[in-house]
Amino acid sequence: MKMETFSSLAAVLSSGTLAGAARILHLTPSAVSIQMKQLELYMGQQLFDRSGLEVKPLPIAFEMSAVMQKALEQLELLKRDRTYVVEGHVRLGIIESMQPLLLPDLTRIMRSRYPALHLQIQRGKSAELTHAVKAGELDAAVVAQPESGGSSRMHWHFLQAQELALVVPPDEPEQRLTKLFQRYDWIRYDRRTIAGRLATRYVNHHIGPTVQPASVEFDGVRAILSMVSAGLGVSVVQLTEPGIHLNYPVRIQKLHNAPVIRFALVMRKPDAESRPLGTLQSVLSEIFDVHVGKRYQSAEKGALIHRIPNNADE
Repeated sequence: MKMETFSSLAAVLSSGTLAGAARILHLTPSAVSIQMKQLELYMGQQLFDRSGLEVKPLPIAFEMSAVMQKALEQLELLKRDRTYVVEGHVRLGIIESMQPLLLPDLTRIMRSRYPALHLQIQRGKSAELTHAVKAGELDAAVVAQPESGGSSRMHWHFLQAQELALVVPPDEPEQRLTKLFQRYDWIRYDRRTIAGRLATRYVNHHIGPTVQPASVEFDGVRAILSMVSAGLGVSVVQLTEPGIHLNYPVRIQKLHNAPVIRFALVMRKPDAESRPLGTLQSVLSEIFDVHVGKRYQSAEKGALIHRIPNNADE
Protein backbone atom coordinates (compact mmCIF):
# COMPACT_ATOMS: atom_id res chain seq x y z
CA MET A 1 0.00 0.00 0.00
CA LYS A 2 1.46 3.34 -1.09
CA MET A 3 1.76 6.05 1.56
CA GLU A 4 0.10 8.53 -0.81
CA THR A 5 -3.16 6.57 -0.47
CA PHE A 6 -3.51 7.63 3.16
CA SER A 7 -2.93 11.26 2.17
CA SER A 8 -5.71 10.83 -0.40
CA LEU A 9 -8.00 9.49 2.34
CA ALA A 10 -7.29 12.57 4.45
CA ALA A 11 -8.13 14.78 1.45
CA VAL A 12 -11.45 12.96 0.91
CA LEU A 13 -12.40 13.39 4.56
CA SER A 14 -11.40 17.06 4.70
CA SER A 15 -13.15 18.01 1.44
CA GLY A 16 -16.17 15.78 1.97
CA THR A 17 -16.24 14.36 -1.57
CA LEU A 18 -14.11 12.40 -4.02
CA ALA A 19 -14.33 15.29 -6.47
CA GLY A 20 -13.13 17.75 -3.82
CA ALA A 21 -10.18 15.51 -2.96
CA ALA A 22 -9.37 15.18 -6.66
CA ARG A 23 -9.10 18.97 -6.97
CA ILE A 24 -6.81 19.17 -3.94
CA LEU A 25 -4.58 16.34 -5.19
CA HIS A 26 -4.69 17.34 -8.88
CA LEU A 27 -6.04 13.89 -9.78
CA THR A 28 -9.22 12.69 -11.46
CA PRO A 29 -12.18 11.63 -9.26
CA SER A 30 -11.91 8.12 -10.72
CA ALA A 31 -8.24 7.90 -9.64
CA VAL A 32 -9.19 8.90 -6.09
CA SER A 33 -12.06 6.38 -6.12
CA ILE A 34 -9.66 3.60 -7.16
CA GLN A 35 -7.32 4.54 -4.30
CA MET A 36 -10.17 4.33 -1.78
CA LYS A 37 -11.22 0.90 -3.08
CA GLN A 38 -7.61 -0.28 -2.83
CA LEU A 39 -7.55 0.95 0.76
CA GLU A 40 -10.73 -0.99 1.52
CA LEU A 41 -9.22 -4.15 0.03
CA TYR A 42 -6.11 -3.62 2.12
CA MET A 43 -8.15 -3.19 5.31
CA GLY A 44 -10.59 -5.96 4.48
CA GLN A 45 -13.61 -3.83 5.34
CA GLN A 46 -15.82 -1.12 3.93
CA LEU A 47 -14.75 2.47 4.62
CA PHE A 48 -17.48 4.30 2.68
CA ASP A 49 -21.23 4.12 2.33
CA ARG A 50 -22.00 4.02 -1.40
CA SER A 51 -25.75 3.43 -1.13
CA GLY A 52 -26.73 7.03 -1.93
CA LEU A 53 -25.84 9.52 -4.65
CA GLU A 54 -22.81 10.72 -2.68
CA VAL A 55 -20.07 8.50 -1.25
CA LYS A 56 -20.10 8.99 2.55
CA PRO A 57 -17.22 7.98 4.83
CA LEU A 58 -17.97 5.59 7.68
CA PRO A 59 -16.59 6.18 11.22
CA ILE A 60 -13.80 3.64 10.63
CA ALA A 61 -12.45 5.88 7.84
CA PHE A 62 -11.98 8.78 10.27
CA GLU A 63 -10.39 6.49 12.87
CA MET A 64 -7.92 5.10 10.33
CA SER A 65 -7.03 8.55 9.04
CA ALA A 66 -6.34 9.85 12.56
CA VAL A 67 -4.03 6.91 13.30
CA MET A 68 -2.17 7.22 10.00
CA GLN A 69 -1.83 11.00 10.26
CA LYS A 70 0.16 10.62 13.47
CA ALA A 71 2.30 7.90 11.90
CA LEU A 72 2.97 10.02 8.79
CA GLU A 73 3.97 12.99 10.93
CA GLN A 74 6.41 10.83 12.86
CA LEU A 75 7.88 9.48 9.63
CA GLU A 76 8.36 13.02 8.35
CA LEU A 77 10.22 13.93 11.54
CA LEU A 78 12.48 10.92 11.06
CA LYS A 79 13.16 11.95 7.46
CA ARG A 80 14.25 15.37 8.67
CA ASP A 81 16.49 13.99 11.41
CA ARG A 82 19.78 15.72 10.71
CA THR A 83 21.84 13.37 12.85
CA TYR A 84 21.94 11.20 9.72
CA VAL A 85 24.27 12.75 7.14
CA VAL A 86 22.86 12.79 3.63
CA GLU A 87 25.72 12.74 1.18
CA GLY A 88 26.46 11.92 -2.40
CA HIS A 89 26.25 13.36 -5.88
CA VAL A 90 22.95 13.88 -7.73
CA ARG A 91 22.71 14.70 -11.43
CA LEU A 92 19.57 16.83 -11.68
CA GLY A 93 17.92 18.11 -14.84
CA ILE A 94 15.69 21.20 -14.65
CA ILE A 95 13.77 22.62 -17.60
CA GLU A 96 14.93 26.13 -18.39
CA SER A 97 11.67 27.86 -17.46
CA MET A 98 11.87 26.38 -13.94
CA GLN A 99 15.50 27.26 -13.22
CA PRO A 100 14.94 30.91 -12.12
CA LEU A 101 12.10 29.72 -9.92
CA LEU A 102 13.95 26.86 -8.20
CA LEU A 103 17.70 27.38 -8.24
CA PRO A 104 18.06 30.19 -5.64
CA ASP A 105 16.04 28.43 -2.92
CA LEU A 106 17.34 24.98 -3.88
CA THR A 107 20.96 26.12 -3.65
CA ARG A 108 20.41 27.94 -0.34
CA ILE A 109 18.64 25.00 1.34
CA MET A 110 21.07 22.36 0.10
CA ARG A 111 24.10 24.38 1.23
CA SER A 112 22.70 25.04 4.70
CA ARG A 113 21.12 21.66 5.46
CA TYR A 114 22.90 19.09 3.30
CA PRO A 115 26.41 20.37 2.52
CA ALA A 116 27.61 16.82 1.75
CA LEU A 117 24.95 16.32 -0.94
CA HIS A 118 26.15 17.88 -4.19
CA LEU A 119 23.95 18.71 -7.16
CA GLN A 120 25.07 18.83 -10.78
CA ILE A 121 22.44 20.82 -12.70
CA GLN A 122 21.67 20.25 -16.38
CA ARG A 123 19.09 22.14 -18.43
CA GLY A 124 17.02 20.97 -21.36
CA LYS A 125 13.49 20.33 -22.60
CA SER A 126 11.14 18.01 -20.75
CA ALA A 127 11.30 15.18 -23.30
CA GLU A 128 15.09 15.10 -23.53
CA LEU A 129 15.56 15.36 -19.76
CA THR A 130 13.07 12.54 -19.14
CA HIS A 131 14.89 10.41 -21.72
CA ALA A 132 18.19 11.14 -19.98
CA VAL A 133 16.72 9.92 -16.67
CA LYS A 134 15.45 6.73 -18.34
CA ALA A 135 18.90 6.15 -19.86
CA GLY A 136 20.66 6.67 -16.53
CA GLU A 137 22.43 9.82 -17.70
CA LEU A 138 20.57 11.84 -15.03
CA ASP A 139 19.36 10.74 -11.60
CA ALA A 140 16.23 12.91 -11.64
CA ALA A 141 14.69 15.85 -13.49
CA VAL A 142 12.10 18.59 -12.96
CA VAL A 143 9.94 18.45 -16.09
CA ALA A 144 6.48 19.07 -17.48
CA GLN A 145 4.65 15.79 -16.96
CA PRO A 146 3.08 14.28 -20.11
CA GLU A 147 -0.69 14.59 -20.41
CA SER A 148 -0.95 10.80 -20.24
CA GLY A 149 0.76 10.84 -16.85
CA GLY A 150 4.07 9.57 -18.19
CA SER A 151 5.67 6.14 -18.26
CA SER A 152 4.48 3.83 -15.48
CA ARG A 153 8.05 2.54 -15.21
CA MET A 154 9.11 5.94 -13.86
CA HIS A 155 8.39 7.57 -10.50
CA TRP A 156 6.55 10.91 -10.92
CA HIS A 157 6.37 13.21 -7.89
CA PHE A 158 3.91 16.07 -8.46
CA LEU A 159 5.27 19.56 -7.73
CA GLN A 160 2.91 22.15 -9.21
CA ALA A 161 0.01 22.61 -11.62
CA GLN A 162 -0.20 25.83 -13.60
CA GLU A 163 -2.81 27.17 -15.98
CA LEU A 164 -1.72 28.55 -19.33
CA ALA A 165 -2.69 32.19 -19.88
CA LEU A 166 -3.33 34.48 -22.82
CA VAL A 167 -0.89 37.40 -23.16
CA VAL A 168 -1.73 40.44 -25.27
CA PRO A 169 -0.09 43.85 -25.85
CA PRO A 170 -0.27 45.96 -22.67
CA ASP A 171 -2.53 48.70 -24.03
CA GLU A 172 -4.96 46.44 -25.91
CA PRO A 173 -8.49 46.82 -24.43
CA GLU A 174 -10.15 44.01 -26.42
CA GLN A 175 -10.85 40.85 -24.39
CA ARG A 176 -12.71 38.63 -26.86
CA LEU A 177 -10.50 35.81 -28.06
CA THR A 178 -11.85 35.74 -31.59
CA LYS A 179 -11.29 39.46 -32.08
CA LEU A 180 -7.79 39.33 -30.62
CA PHE A 181 -6.72 36.48 -32.87
CA GLN A 182 -8.22 38.24 -35.89
CA ARG A 183 -6.39 41.45 -35.06
CA TYR A 184 -2.97 39.98 -34.17
CA ASP A 185 -0.59 37.29 -35.36
CA TRP A 186 -0.49 34.20 -33.21
CA ILE A 187 2.97 33.82 -31.71
CA ARG A 188 3.19 30.11 -30.99
CA TYR A 189 5.03 28.35 -28.22
CA ASP A 190 7.17 25.50 -29.55
CA ARG A 191 4.77 22.68 -30.51
CA ARG A 192 7.40 20.07 -29.66
CA THR A 193 6.84 20.91 -25.99
CA ILE A 194 3.89 19.90 -23.80
CA ALA A 195 2.95 23.54 -23.18
CA GLY A 196 3.08 24.23 -26.92
CA ARG A 197 0.78 21.32 -27.72
CA LEU A 198 -1.69 22.31 -24.99
CA ALA A 199 -1.75 25.91 -26.25
CA THR A 200 -2.23 24.84 -29.87
CA ARG A 201 -5.12 22.54 -28.99
CA TYR A 202 -6.82 25.28 -26.96
CA VAL A 203 -6.52 27.93 -29.66
CA ASN A 204 -7.66 25.57 -32.43
CA HIS A 205 -10.67 24.51 -30.35
CA HIS A 206 -11.79 28.00 -29.29
CA ILE A 207 -10.80 30.02 -32.34
CA GLY A 208 -10.84 27.47 -35.15
CA PRO A 209 -10.39 28.56 -38.78
CA THR A 210 -10.54 32.28 -37.92
CA VAL A 211 -7.09 32.23 -36.30
CA GLN A 212 -4.27 33.98 -38.12
CA PRO A 213 -1.53 31.56 -39.26
CA ALA A 214 1.39 31.56 -36.86
CA SER A 215 4.08 33.74 -38.36
CA VAL A 216 6.68 32.89 -35.72
CA GLU A 217 7.28 30.12 -33.20
CA PHE A 218 9.60 30.26 -30.19
CA ASP A 219 10.82 27.81 -27.55
CA GLY A 220 11.23 30.44 -24.82
CA VAL A 221 8.64 32.49 -22.90
CA ARG A 222 10.92 35.54 -22.69
CA ALA A 223 11.17 35.80 -26.47
CA ILE A 224 7.40 35.44 -26.82
CA LEU A 225 6.66 38.11 -24.21
CA SER A 226 9.11 40.52 -25.82
CA MET A 227 7.22 40.15 -29.13
CA VAL A 228 3.80 40.53 -27.50
CA SER A 229 4.96 43.51 -25.43
CA ALA A 230 6.04 45.21 -28.66
CA GLY A 231 2.53 44.78 -30.08
CA LEU A 232 3.55 42.15 -32.65
CA GLY A 233 1.11 39.41 -31.67
CA VAL A 234 -0.71 37.44 -28.97
CA SER A 235 0.13 34.10 -27.42
CA VAL A 236 -0.95 31.38 -24.98
CA VAL A 237 1.91 30.46 -22.63
CA GLN A 238 2.77 29.26 -19.15
CA LEU A 239 4.10 32.08 -16.95
CA THR A 240 6.34 29.92 -14.77
CA GLU A 241 8.81 32.63 -13.81
CA PRO A 242 7.24 35.11 -11.34
CA GLY A 243 7.60 38.73 -12.38
CA ILE A 244 8.68 37.98 -15.94
CA HIS A 245 5.85 40.21 -17.19
CA LEU A 246 7.43 43.15 -15.34
CA ASN A 247 10.46 43.00 -17.63
CA TYR A 248 8.24 42.55 -20.70
CA PRO A 249 4.97 44.42 -19.98
CA VAL A 250 1.92 42.56 -21.32
CA ARG A 251 -1.71 42.23 -20.32
CA ILE A 252 -2.44 38.78 -18.94
CA GLN A 253 -5.87 37.23 -19.41
CA LYS A 254 -6.85 34.17 -17.41
CA LEU A 255 -8.58 31.83 -19.82
CA HIS A 256 -11.92 30.13 -19.29
CA ASN A 257 -11.32 26.36 -18.92
CA ALA A 258 -7.62 27.04 -19.36
CA PRO A 259 -5.33 24.11 -20.19
CA VAL A 260 -3.22 23.02 -17.23
CA ILE A 261 0.41 21.94 -17.29
CA ARG A 262 1.71 19.73 -14.46
CA PHE A 263 5.31 19.92 -13.29
CA ALA A 264 6.88 16.90 -11.61
CA LEU A 265 10.15 15.44 -10.39
CA VAL A 266 10.79 12.28 -12.41
CA MET A 267 13.22 9.49 -11.50
CA ARG A 268 13.60 5.78 -12.09
CA LYS A 269 11.36 3.73 -9.81
CA PRO A 270 14.20 1.73 -8.22
CA ASP A 271 15.91 5.04 -7.27
CA ALA A 272 12.82 6.53 -5.62
CA GLU A 273 13.73 4.98 -2.25
CA SER A 274 17.31 6.31 -2.19
CA ARG A 275 17.98 8.79 0.61
CA PRO A 276 19.67 11.47 -1.57
CA LEU A 277 16.77 11.52 -4.05
CA GLY A 278 14.22 11.34 -1.24
CA THR A 279 15.89 14.36 0.34
CA LEU A 280 15.86 16.22 -2.98
CA GLN A 281 12.17 15.39 -3.45
CA SER A 282 11.37 16.70 0.04
CA VAL A 283 13.31 19.94 -0.51
CA LEU A 284 11.62 20.63 -3.87
CA SER A 285 8.18 20.03 -2.34
CA GLU A 286 9.05 22.47 0.44
CA ILE A 287 10.16 25.10 -2.07
CA PHE A 288 6.87 24.89 -3.96
CA ASP A 289 4.75 24.77 -0.79
CA VAL A 290 6.49 27.61 1.05
CA HIS A 291 8.44 29.86 -1.30
CA VAL A 292 6.95 29.69 -4.79
CA GLY A 293 3.43 30.74 -3.79
CA LYS A 294 4.76 33.85 -2.07
CA ARG A 295 6.76 34.82 -5.16
CA TYR A 296 3.70 34.52 -7.40
CA GLN A 297 1.58 36.60 -5.01
CA SER A 298 4.25 39.31 -4.88
CA ALA A 299 4.66 39.33 -8.67
CA GLU A 300 0.92 39.52 -9.37
CA LYS A 301 0.58 42.76 -7.40
CA GLY A 302 2.21 44.67 -10.25
CA ALA A 303 0.69 42.71 -13.11
CA LEU A 304 -2.07 43.66 -15.53
CA ILE A 305 -4.19 40.54 -15.01
CA HIS A 306 -7.78 40.15 -16.21
CA ARG A 307 -10.06 37.16 -16.02
CA ILE A 308 -11.70 36.37 -19.31
CA PRO A 309 -15.50 36.01 -19.04
CA ASN A 310 -17.01 32.67 -20.05
CA ASN A 311 -18.36 34.07 -23.31
CA ALA A 312 -15.23 36.04 -24.23
CA ASP A 313 -14.45 33.70 -27.11
CA GLU A 314 -17.77 34.35 -28.82
